[in-house]
Amino acid sequence: MAVNSKKIAVYVVVVFVLYVIITDPAKAADYVQIGFQGISDAAGAVGDFMTWAANGGE
Repeated sequence: MAVNSKKIAVYVVVVFVLYVIITDPAKAADYVQIGFQGISDAAGAVGDFMTWAANGGE
């Protein structure tokens, strides 16, 4: 039963994404840019933490 609900959730997300892309491509592009900016910020924060840890936490 859990597998079926997971598949349904994936289908709902895919349909929603396609709906947003079809109805408003500019807004969809903004969402993608926001997502990539968040990933970039997170990677930078991990890099800063690793640098801090490699320097002995100073």
